[in-house]
Amino acid sequence: MTKSFYITTPIYYPSGKLHIGSAYTTIACDVLARYKRMMNYDVFYLTGLDEHGQKIQQKAEEAGITPQAYVDGMAVGVKELWQLLDISYDKFIRTTDDYHEEVVAQVFERLLAQDDIYLGEYSGWYSVSDEEFFTESQLAEVFRDENGKVIGGVAPSGHEVEWVSEESYFLRLSKYQDRLVEFFKSQPDFITPDGRLNEMLKNFIEPGLEDLAVSRTTFTWGVPVPSNPKHVVYVWIDALLNYVTALGYGQEDHESFDKFWNGTVFHMVGKDILRFHSIYWPILLMMLDIKLPERLIAHGWFVMKDGKMSKSKGNVIYPEMLVERFGLDPLRYYLMRSLPVGSDGTFTPEDYVARINYELANDLGNLLNRTVAMINKYFGGQVPAYVENVTAFDADLAKVVEENIAEYHKQMNAVDYPRALEAVWNIISRTNKYIDETAPWVLAKEDGDKEQLAAVMAHLAASLRVVAHLIQPFMMNTSNAIMEQLGLGLDFDLENLTLVGFPENVTVVAKGTPIFPRLDMEEEIAYIQSQMTAGKPQEKEWIPEEVELKSEKDEIKFEDFDKVEIRVAEVKEVERVEGSDKLLRFRLDAGDGEDRQILSGIAQFYPNEQELVGKKLQIVANLKPRKMMKKYVSQGMILSAEHGDQLTVLTVDPSVPNGSIIG
Repeated sequence: MTKSFYITTPIYYPSGKLHIGSAYTTIACDVLARYKRMMNYDVFYLTGLDEHGQKIQQKAEEAGITPQAYVDGMAVGVKELWQLLDISYDKFIRTTDDYHEEVVAQVFERLLAQDDIYLGEYSGWYSVSDEEFFTESQLAEVFRDENGKVIGGVAPSGHEVEWVSEESYFLRLSKYQDRLVEFFKSQPDFITPDGRLNEMLKNFIEPGLEDLAVSRTTFTWGVPVPSNPKHVVYVWIDALLNYVTALGYGQEDHESFDKFWNGTVFHMVGKDILRFHSIYWPILLMMLDIKLPERLIAHGWFVMKDGKMSKSKGNVIYPEMLVERFGLDPLRYYLMRSLPVGSDGTFTPEDYVARINYELANDLGNLLNRTVAMINKYFGGQVPAYVENVTAFDADLAKVVEENIAEYHKQMNAVDYPRALEAVWNIISRTNKYIDETAPWVLAKEDGDKEQLAAVMAHLAASLRVVAHLIQPFMMNTSNAIMEQLGLGLDFDLENLTLVGFPENVTVVAKGTPIFPRLDMEEEIAYIQSQMTAGKPQEKEWIPEEVELKSEKDEIKFEDFDKVEIRVAEVKEVERVEGSDKLLRFRLDAGDGEDRQILSGIAQFYPNEQELVGKKLQIVANLKPRKMMKKYVSQGMILSAEHGDQLTVLTVDPSVPNGSIIG
């Protein structure tokens, strides 16, 4: 019976040019698809684009074109990139495809009919860039007005949010919470790497799942709800269903769905969208009575030394530049070798060039060059027959190769590419050491050592054949080049790979070509750095006279400001004003001979107001007194500074000569 395997990338949001983060996920899935094919699985590999939503509609409006024209152009660019990266996908889905939109509409009506979707009203903070709603407590930063009212904020992604209040359909996540928890308990390996499942349970499920808003009425670029067309289906139902619609679910031809969804199903996503895939998607499948996937792989990010990639920081790396300069295989190797499972990895130009020089050129490239050259020199280019245990070092080499082939398969099935490649490099390192141990140049001087020399050449060729097989899912061009220089065809069989499988009567190429020429480290590092900053917006020359100053009040002259008397006052007492959540009442020694009283609306920023006693504050001393709360007189104003949602009174440090404003 044929084994079937289904692997998917997330469908990417085409709001801008894809960088190496998206390239990582797509290459990682490609590696797994190629590996499974070499292990004789029938594989279906899906990737594509998530093309609906408010942000796409806005991008199209900014460009002066229709949303469809906008996404059509983006789709061309993404497909060209996947072709450049040699991605072996079987299907490229777009959520604007007719068949997908039809099934999304059908599913929505089905869930509505079975009361898994209901009509309500949603009010909350919404990020257009993230296509996600947030509660106030989930925001990374909150903006408030002068009265302390929340007027906006920043999502964890760094994008600003806006208040949205509209009629919306809701998905009954809460109804399926217990069933989801039971599934997680029965399938503890469903989410990898370790720790991510517990993160979902603790942060999102155990506090109680809230029903999810799944439609919008404030924009039109989406799948209309058939029974209520003023609503469009919100991104996560639309986007997530791509994994089954691409196979034919809900369509007349559903043969691929029956075959591959009932085989082994793996999804791979970045950690930032794990919640949607680990909570919304399983529940949606439960509602539709479809089996759940076997594995959800949530990898980390490639970040830069100064944090996440950002055009404004000038630290974005695009795969096209790296492929054009260094070739495809170094990029595929670097991305798969350098991102630790379960955490983020840091991209640096220094590390990129170093891995090419030391691991690809020195370790692997030199091993191939030396082997081909010696077989040509000592045996006229013909690889001697493989014979075991001729030299004292053959058995240990064979043992290391056998152990690391097994380790490679273990780590590939765990989707731990750094460790899988480490196993390959263990073989490469041991084979390089084998050359030093056997010293073929010495054996070649003695006729009596011809048998040992032949065994050494055979073991070297056999080891390289094993390496070529193991790296084929990662570096296809390099793998093919090794096989061709060894005089072998391009038939690969990972499932039955052993060291002793080298065929007889094989002739290597007459003159090998270095597969990874050494790079000038300084020159190439400088090149990558220059490309990273090439798209960074140039800083405008600062000419103070030309700066457009902004103020919420009318401009005043210095003579007006000079009328303000700013004085230092020591806090003698402070207390909260009864009946007010905002006001603090200060008793201050401001050098008036007697104490003065000032009321200030800063209570929320100083939950322990007594910490202000003894502080020396800056006040406006000649502000006309005014009555507050009908019974208190406020004789001046305390000066403060605001940053984000924080407000701090301006204090003076008396220990510093002439005083110092410390805030």
